[in-house]
Amino acid sequence: MRQKFWPLLIILVGLGLLFAYFLFLREPLKTTEHAQKTSTESLPLDGAGDDDRPVTNTPQTLSFQVTQTNEPAPSTPTQTPQPIFPTRDPTGSQPTTETTDGQAKVTLESVHDASPCSVQECLPRFGTSGRQDMIVAAHKAGLPFGAYLTWYTATSPPNLEGVQFWQLVNITDAGPVQSTAEIEEIVAANPGAVWIIGNEPDVAWQDNVPAARYAEIYGDVYAIIKGKDPAAQIAIAGVAQPTPMRLSYLDDVLDTYQALYDEPLPVDIWTIHVFILREEVDSWGVGIPPGMSQLKGELYEILDHNDIAIFRQNLIAFRAWMAERGYADKPLAVTEFGILHPSDFGFPPGVVAEFMVETFDFFMEAKNETGYPADEYRLVQWWFWYSVHDGGDFPTGNLYDPTLDGLTLAGKVFVAYVRGER
Repeated sequence: MRQKFWPLLIILVGLGLLFAYFLFLREPLKTTEHAQKTSTESLPLDGAGDDDRPVTNTPQTLSFQVTQTNEPAPSTPTQTPQPIFPTRDPTGSQPTTETTDGQAKVTLESVHDASPCSVQECLPRFGTSGRQDMIVAAHKAGLPFGAYLTWYTATSPPNLEGVQFWQLVNITDAGPVQSTAEIEEIVAANPGAVWIIGNEPDVAWQDNVPAARYAEIYGDVYAIIKGKDPAAQIAIAGVAQPTPMRLSYLDDVLDTYQALYDEPLPVDIWTIHVFILREEVDSWGVGIPPGMSQLKGELYEILDHNDIAIFRQNLIAFRAWMAERGYADKPLAVTEFGILHPSDFGFPPGVVAEFMVETFDFFMEAKNETGYPADEYRLVQWWFWYSVHDGGDFPTGNLYDPTLDGLTLAGKVFVAYVRGER
């Protein structure tokens, strides 16, 4: 009986070994072949075909293999553009604006035209900003302005005849970027200069400083500068836009300073940035100020960006807020305004030029009872267009084109306006 089953048993064992070979041995061989093929394909293109080149696990090879297996490849840290505008998918819808509940709009009825001034009288009011080398080049190309800033300090800023350089002390949540000794050295070399303490502390990808902390830093830097030069003019940092949410941030700054020093925050010049950008968590625009728990503020749309009515309204509201907080007797500088959105979002050069003229008209003419008494109650005393050319991600409003070594259309309109030729 047993002898009859031996052939069957041998056949079954043979089939089992064959099955095991395909199941356990063949798959590693296939994996090895794939790895060899991958390594060969990963060789640099400039050396492909060199049989004597050793195959090694270089970062390039590893990156290729990771990509082939659909796993995320390691990224190289880069400086990303500020999330000012959304991805390039404009809706084409009409501009709409949602306002924070309970926030009343200030009317334009109380705004009156101020007396016109001559070009010579008005030139000091016209400012701009940008990289220092671009500022110098634009000035040489014929761009007239009375003041400029580069968002930095300078011991020996370029000597442009009749032009004032505004110093800006960069800060973080830890305090001023420069040491006390460095600040004092620059102060000593520039007596009577204007000093702005910080830049958009309310924006996460700028200074990113909560209101209470900004009040502390402001007090420290103010004491350093005034201690070295009592004639220095100290300016508070401009928040991104004068919306109710940003005014609440400034309220917290003033209240904290009062509690810390038992006196109102001392300011020689108030500054503000006047952009029209969305305030919402995880959205385009300027986000929510650090330290604030709200999820949204003014929900501006893309096409609101150059809405002159919103622009005027926000500035009027800011001057009214200054008066309410006891600063009606202080001058105001708009140290950044202009068009940030790209041309293909609906802001070609002609639209930019039109917006420039409308804002200049407003700055020159608007006054009311909350304005600066020493300046015929004008609402604004200086305005700095953004920008000559900052070399960054927002070229739409550039006044100067370094590739042409000449002024852009916006730059030419700027010149014509200042000269009274428009």
